Amino acid sequence: MQADSSRLTSRCYTYCNGCPLIRPVAGVGADRSSGMDGFSTLDGLALLVFGLAWGIYHFIIEREGSLGLNHLMNGYRLDWMMEMAEREQRMVDSGIMGSLQNGAAFFASTSLLAIGGTVSLLRATDDVQRVFSDLPIGLVASRSLWELKVVGLLLIFGYAFFKFAWSYRLFNFAAILVGATPGRHTSDPKRRKAFALRAAQMNVVAGKHFTRGQRAFFFALAYLGWFLGPYLFFITTLCVLLVMWRRQYASDARTAASLDA
Repeated sequence: MQADSSRLTSRCYTYCNGCPLIRPVAGVGADRSSGMDGFSTLDGLALLVFGLAWGIYHFIIEREGSLGLNHLMNGYRLDWMMEMAEREQRMVDSGIMGSLQNGAAFFASTSLLAIGGTVSLLRATDDVQRVFSDLPIGLVASRSLWELKVVGLLLIFGYAFFKFAWSYRLFNFAAILVGATPGRHTSDPKRRKAFALRAAQMNVVAGKHFTRGQRAFFFALAYLGWFLGPYLFFITTLCVLLVMWRRQYASDARTAASLDA
């Protein structure tokens, strides 16, 4: 009985191997302990370029003396707080602070949705790889490489969530400082100015963390190119970098922010 079962199994195996309709899908059902199969030198180089692009852009934009749009708007945040300190009725300031908080809360919620969607990719690795195997581009990564890419995307969205959540908290702190700023009829104008400067600086820090979260979203778009191969990863990184640079230094928004009175 055992010999008959072995012969039947051997015949089925031979038949399936010879059948043109049955073909293995690369990466699907692969052994998890096979290491980082498919991670080439080109993948490592593309990932290094991605990290350098993000890091260098971050350094250039946030350094003191930058002429980008963010730096110009930080100056307007200071002007806003100085004007706020001279107003008795601060309903306008409260409305602006509320809109800033709502924006940070919206993006923090969006980050959580993105994290949930990315986690679902890890649970559906086999299904997604089957879909990729049917695409005409024919780029199917090994299971371990695919999971590495998804984990990287998960880290980016996690970073964005922490930045947006902290930004929301900092805007709350800024609102408290706005409320604590003495009125224009106070007997100590220096104290009023000091509170306004604190509120302005807190507002600047909150905006800085919010911008870092948005930057992570933009670079997440570039990171998606890696799922289709390292060459496209190079291209998407370059495209996102150029778009973000243009918005900071050559956009209509920057022109409007730098108009002379």
